[in-house]
Amino acid sequence: MNLSGHDIGVCSWSLHPKDMADLIAMVKQVGLSHIQLGMLEYIDMPDDQRTRELAQLRDSGIAVTAGMIGFPGEDYSTIAMIRHTGGYVSDETFAARRQMTIRAAQLCADMGVKKLSSHVGFVPASSNRNYEVMLQRIGELAASLGDMGIQFGFETGQEPAPELLQFLNDLSRKNIFINFDPANMILYGAGDPIEAVRTLGRHIGHVHCKDATLSDQPGTAWGKEVPFGEGQVNVPAFIAALKQVAYTGPLVIEREAGTNRLADVKFAIESLKSALK
Repeated sequence: MNLSGHDIGVCSWSLHPKDMADLIAMVKQVGLSHIQLGMLEYIDMPDDQRTRELAQLRDSGIAVTAGMIGFPGEDYSTIAMIRHTGGYVSDETFAARRQMTIRAAQLCADMGVKKLSSHVGFVPASSNRNYEVMLQRIGELAASLGDMGIQFGFETGQEPAPELLQFLNDLSRKNIFINFDPANMILYGAGDPIEAVRTLGRHIGHVHCKDATLSDQPGTAWGKEVPFGEGQVNVPAFIAALKQVAYTGPLVIEREAGTNRLADVKFAIESLKSALK
């Protein structure tokens, strides 16, 4: 499906598929032909099974807009917990997660997929001594992925957009992009997603279509994720802001809550159709 020049897709992990055949069937059931593919299960899969499943995906005609790598041990139970356990922040887990990221990037390269995104973790303020540590770690990863021809994406949410922009400018790497998720700005209490689009503009290389409502303790307690089009993202304004910054890439539906994911994905598609008329 393509709407106003944007390929419309869905995140593979949103559908909780049993296997690749199940994923393909569900994606086709909602009328889509693009996915963002979660890579963790595939880098740990036996070689023969991985070859068989990825061949199924290739033969299905479904295109992969980007890979995504998340990590065991990331604890999203509270904002405080994910602040300490997410991404590449922890000294104890960095070496292992670096290797997982490189393996995922190599698999992307083998598949002909040019982008890999991740939640890199909370980037500390530039005045914090750990800021330079994060710059070094992400810069090192970006360089390794660049050698494979892979662009490395940060998912928005944890930091206000101006702080993330400073980090991108300080990194000064050509193969870095933003995987923009408007709901995460709301869920984390990190600011207005529409203004964030305008701030991060030229760095946006992939977009999640996810929605949420703000908590009564922004930045301390989670907001609530809701189907795309039912929350506080303001879908028409979001699409208009993406147009203003000349974003023409994929719009990929993500749903990480709820008990009827297929229905919620269909609702998101209708929300996009209305906004992209």
